[in-house]
Amino acid sequence: MNIGTIIMRKRKSLGFTQQALADKLNVSFQAVSKWENGTSCPEIELLPMLANVLETSVDSLLGYEAIMNSDYENRYKSEDYYWGLEPNQLCYEIMKLKPPTKPLKVLDIGCGEGKDAVFLARNGYVVSALDATDKGIEKGKLLAEKYGVSVDFFKANIEDFRLKEKYDIIFSSGVLHFVKPEYRDDIFQNLKEYTNKNGIHAMNVFVEKPFIASPPDKVQGEDRFRWKSGELFTHYHDWLLHTVNELIFDCNSGGVPHKHCMDIVIAENLEAVF
Repeated sequence: MNIGTIIMRKRKSLGFTQQALADKLNVSFQAVSKWENGTSCPEIELLPMLANVLETSVDSLLGYEAIMNSDYENRYKSEDYYWGLEPNQLCYEIMKLKPPTKPLKVLDIGCGEGKDAVFLARNGYVVSALDATDKGIEKGKLLAEKYGVSVDFFKANIEDFRLKEKYDIIFSSGVLHFVKPEYRDDIFQNLKEYTNKNGIHAMNVFVEKPFIASPPDKVQGEDRFRWKSGELFTHYHDWLLHTVNELIFDCNSGGVPHKHCMDIVIAENLEAVF
């Protein structure tokens, strides 16, 4: 995603007009317009002020910021795989609905250390996978090499990343609670727009429940934005819903037993054009 698009999305999320942003930066609104339409870029020395005004970081403006990057980098430093190597159950559901009888393009959003991306590649899918951590991507590449499969791993921040090519399957597990609520509609609109006809989304999100405490491995100051019960499903009101489920389950991540509530959806795009 280019810097102009990121500036535009962050400006709009804060309710600024181009003129308002220009006034805060002491530049012309034409300059802001040129940044956003891609005909020019901000001067390097202006980036710190621009990031401050847009309540973000320079790395985020450039598309490289990791969500709680340092914490997850530390979690992934071990030779062991923090989340294990057992594939997510959604991977098996994907295989039931869309077996790879022909090359099917998969995008794994928030792939962590790559276990699900590699599993799907081993079963014949054409897989791309993004994550915010360098160490996660590094371990994903090592895992793919170990099993002799190809996965296109790349680094991206889900809040700023937008698709430019279409996929048959978009998969995401355990990451969308890092997305601020104000970005969700835009992100899901983009994901749906770039899904081929008869393509599917297989997603889960952590749901807020007053009787379930925050996870013990939550880092102080970490931004997690749990979803409301049923909120995920509303994004697919115009798609065929194969799975709509909410469950409470036990978890041992971080070595301390605790519980989560999660909404799970598998939805299929029956229309070519929205």
